[in-house]
Amino acid sequence: MKKYIDGLQVAAVYVGTVIGAGFATGKEIVEFFSRYGFIGIISILLAGYLFIALGTKMMLIAIDLKAKSYEEFNEYLFGRTISKFMNVFMMMMLLGVCGVMFSGAGAVFQEHLGISKNIGIYLTIFLTIFIMLIGTKGVFAVNTFVVPMMIIFNFIVMSKSILTPNFFESVLMIPKVEDGWRLFLSPFSYAALNLILAQAVLVPIASEVNDKKVVRIGGIIGGGLLTLILLSSHFTLITLPNVAEFEIPMAIIVQNTFGSIYYIYVAIIYGEIFTSIIGNVYGLGKQIQQYLSIKSLWIYMIIIAVVTLISKVHYGTLLALLYPLFGYISLIFIFLLWIRSENKFTKA
Repeated sequence: MKKYIDGLQVAAVYVGTVIGAGFATGKEIVEFFSRYGFIGIISILLAGYLFIALGTKMMLIAIDLKAKSYEEFNEYLFGRTISKFMNVFMMMMLLGVCGVMFSGAGAVFQEHLGISKNIGIYLTIFLTIFIMLIGTKGVFAVNTFVVPMMIIFNFIVMSKSILTPNFFESVLMIPKVEDGWRLFLSPFSYAALNLILAQAVLVPIASEVNDKKVVRIGGIIGGGLLTLILLSSHFTLITLPNVAEFEIPMAIIVQNTFGSIYYIYVAIIYGEIFTSIIGNVYGLGKQIQQYLSIKSLWIYMIIIAVVTLISKVHYGTLLALLYPLFGYISLIFIFLLWIRSENKFTKA
């Protein structure tokens, strides 16, 4: 029984890491899936399979490698020479995505609470430092609380959306988009983007758990939950006209159709953004600690200072520019992860 409980904790961290600013707000789901209508459902199912299969495989390999950071994992995957470039790329990605998360947190305060974006960012900085001081237990605790709340309220909102007029017409519709060619890459680039970022958290946590049954349970449940949340969010988002025009479309839908839980849902969106922030900062910190012999608090302070500068860029602009770009570059990561055998652990 304990293994299943521990597995659920790993699943919560997996889900919490992936569900960041773009996912929780709906912006990322629109960008990769919902704007393609019915085809988006097929893409989500394919991405969900990749989350289950490759997320689990990544953690199993991490245990066998005894990898303490994504750098050691990348060395196995790409070889010593190429992994050096990939590790630099990973660090840039994590910093860029953390910038998106902080900017998204500020956008929640500004657009839906009427509070300055900077206040939202500074509050998030304070909370992030607090959780980093607690360490792995803090990351587990936040995700174990926030993720179930997100799932419950996501399905509550979806149940309301299903009752809206013309729901099934919206589900079956295939809109015309100028860059339709991207829909063929969407499930792969989306899974690649999130898996290469998730490795910063899943690799050190899998090594720390050091139990294949636990991480297998966590990977399967976590990937399955991500698929269900993606589908429920998609079914909700397609009911909003001109959904691509909104920065935080999920909150707009809740405000219009389920006003009684609006502020609770906004708080949950913020919580999910926060879980992704602490996951990425935690992973970056674990990596940098191998190079700098200074206190972890100072490492986290440096990371947050850099990320805060990035977060000053407009949230929607950051997400639309960085996420697809990182997704395409990350395709090579999931290709190598797919073809690598988890029974062979000789570093190249």
